[in-house]
Amino acid sequence: MAYADRNTGSSRLVAIVTVTIIMAVLGYAFITGLAYKYVKKAQADLEAFDIIEPPPPPEEVPPPPPPPDQPVTQPPPVVTPPPIVRSNTPPPVVIQSVTTPPANYAPIPTTAPPVPAAPVAPPAPVVSKAAGPKGNPAEWVTTDDYPSRSLSAGEEGTTAVSWDINEQGRIENCRVTASSGSQALDRAACAALTRRGRYTPAKDQNGNPIRSSSSRRIVWKIPQ
Repeated sequence: MAYADRNTGSSRLVAIVTVTIIMAVLGYAFITGLAYKYVKKAQADLEAFDIIEPPPPPEEVPPPPPPPDQPVTQPPPVVTPPPIVRSNTPPPVVIQSVTTPPANYAPIPTTAPPVPAAPVAPPAPVVSKAAGPKGNPAEWVTTDDYPSRSLSAGEEGTTAVSWDINEQGRIENCRVTASSGSQALDRAACAALTRRGRYTPAKDQNGNPIRSSSSRRIVWKIPQ
């Protein structure tokens, strides 16, 4: 009986040890496989994750040096002017000098410069042949030239006029020397003479045409 109990106890102990070893191997294998799985996954995550390094901090600019100490300027001292010393100095003596002219002084008269003579005008041309009218001068002013306003107002009178005859024999510068009392009649007289009057111009002693003048009296009377 004692030997049988001893064998039974040994077999149980061996069985317990065997089971323990098996359980230890299985636990190691389980732990080892699970740890390899998580290690591989962590390695894959680490390979896919990029680490971005933060930028370096900006360089610190050193503060400017403090300004140098300004010297304190002391105001200039107040100087008291010296007292004014009055002296009794006599006024200066003024000596007047009188210039005495010489006894026989006679001023020399100055002669004014001579006045230049005026230029001599050229002599007037001598008319050797007077201007002659072309046509009948009585037809230069007719009743057809009577202003309508003067006809309506019943204006009448005599206009005295004079005019110049140029080198071409045309009338210029007609002017009224005695009015008829109506400005309309006076203007009509000069207008008609300047428009119709023609002359053969006057000539000098050399036969050259020259300017001349003439005059006339025009009687304005309303036709019946």
